[in-house]
Amino acid sequence: MTPSFQDSISNQLEFGRIKGRKVIANFEGGRITSDAGIVWLAELDKKLRITAKFAECFQDHRHSSYVNYSLHQLLAQRVYGIVLGYEDVNDHDKLRHDTALAIALEKLNFMDSTETVLAGKSTLNRRLVLS
Repeated sequence: MTPSFQDSISNQLEFGRIKGRKVIANFEGGRITSDAGIVWLAELDKKLRITAKFAECFQDHRHSSYVNYSLHQLLAQRVYGIVLGYEDVNDHDKLRHDTALAIALEKLNFMDSTETVLAGKSTLNRRLVLS
């Protein structure tokens, strides 16, 4: 997802595609976030596998039929929130609506519905056991 400049639209950055959807940045309004740098950080994380390796340190004792978010997604969301300066877990009730964070976590169903797609504070606050 390295940004590329388009000759036809000089004030727009294209970040490639995620699950068939074009990710662009421009200054025309729409869904707005001040935390767009997280998209680049998530790309680095995917290459270095930092949160993926961290997630391997935990055992997930949840019943799979009740799971909406993988252990890795929950850890990545929490780490990304801290990196963005949201140190309290209760900040995630607001962050669960953030477009840039959803793109970073590859949870793009928010475009098609009014539902939130990221975990809130209650989901992130549940206890996980180190393996």
